[in-house]
Amino acid sequence: MADQSIPQARTPGTLPGETDAAPAGEGISRRRLLGTAGATGLVLGTAGAAVGYAAAPSDAAAPLTSLGTDRTMFHGKHQPGITDGLQARGHLIAFDLAAGAGRKEAASLLRRWSQTARRLMAGEPSPHDDTDVARDAGPSSLTITFGFGHSFFGRTGLEKQRPAALDPLPEFSSDHLDKNRSNGDLWVQIGANDALVAFHALRAIQKDAGSAARVRWQMNGFNRSPGATAHPMTARNLMGQIDGTRNPKPSDAGFDQRIFVPEKGEPAWMANGSYAVVRRIRMLLDDWEKLSVKAQEDVIGRRKSDGAALSGGTETTAMDLEKTDAKGNLVVPINAHARITRPDQNGGAAMLRRPFSFHDGIDPDGVPDAGLLFICWQADPLRGFVPVQRKLDRGDALSQFIRHESSGLFAVPGGAAEGEYVGQKLLEG
Repeated sequence: MADQSIPQARTPGTLPGETDAAPAGEGISRRRLLGTAGATGLVLGTAGAAVGYAAAPSDAAAPLTSLGTDRTMFHGKHQPGITDGLQARGHLIAFDLAAGAGRKEAASLLRRWSQTARRLMAGEPSPHDDTDVARDAGPSSLTITFGFGHSFFGRTGLEKQRPAALDPLPEFSSDHLDKNRSNGDLWVQIGANDALVAFHALRAIQKDAGSAARVRWQMNGFNRSPGATAHPMTARNLMGQIDGTRNPKPSDAGFDQRIFVPEKGEPAWMANGSYAVVRRIRMLLDDWEKLSVKAQEDVIGRRKSDGAALSGGTETTAMDLEKTDAKGNLVVPINAHARITRPDQNGGAAMLRRPFSFHDGIDPDGVPDAGLLFICWQADPLRGFVPVQRKLDRGDALSQFIRHESSGLFAVPGGAAEGEYVGQKLLEG
């Protein structure tokens, strides 16, 4: 819930920073879509009207709605799933290389994964034993993103290529981390606007791992579906708060410098890449929901109804940190989450937050296991996530209502060019 709106997003969730939409297009079936998806899919986040679904005669195929035809390209300067709009469904999965597997096996795996990602994101079947789970659907804004953990480099003999920015994160007082659900050699982020399309990709990626890698942990998330609101708006998280208002946008000055490793950055194989911090943040919803709306707003520093700062105006009005009430008290409390997370309160530190909410059932004592799969992107986590989280650790009013339960840091290289696979410059350099 850091006080930062994800570019072109349809709807989000937060914690150490806040976006919406859906276009129009048409197709007939998954197979016929293969030759037309690229032409009919529109750019993410260009429309906000609710999507309509018309019943079709039983003997005629219903046309795909814009939700199905939306397509994101696999090849490009950056990997997909970073600046793209939030999707309705998400899966995060980490792998460890199998015993005896090294650089050669890792290269073969990334080659398979990249081939599968390219085909699935185009709305095509998986190249290896497709399960037909997504047979009738279009691409549905599917994105698949790959990253390398700190331990990957030792297992592949590439320690000299390990970036300094991938040094382990410091410990924070709010951490209650489960090591079995943290870190990993390899990390994959999957997002789509259709649950079956997302699951289909998850299953394909897992099957492609074969004997080269085994699953270390896996998490499932969701966001509001495109078209669920009357107009595009910043999303709400499971606390009911509008979340992501001040997220940096690609149109902002200095966006690329803060989010992506420069073209001539170090190491060279990370050019145009980014670093992802992944945290499973449990929300203590029973405690949170006991607070009055006023108390909740004081914790966050923004109105619950519309996301506007407590100092007044609309959601996008600049927060007045010095404004006081008739008694001389700060209108935005000194320990409010939105105050503490502001870049101008953290030496300019900024990150692109692109989270998913999660709900993994009810504990035996009746408490919901729910919260945020926090994912943030930055050119250097020591200048992005770490300084903000350190400050939150020292006095964020929200800290008593959340618990960080798992953590990971991953180097996500730049996008693969045509004919290449993700990470090729590292594994074959």
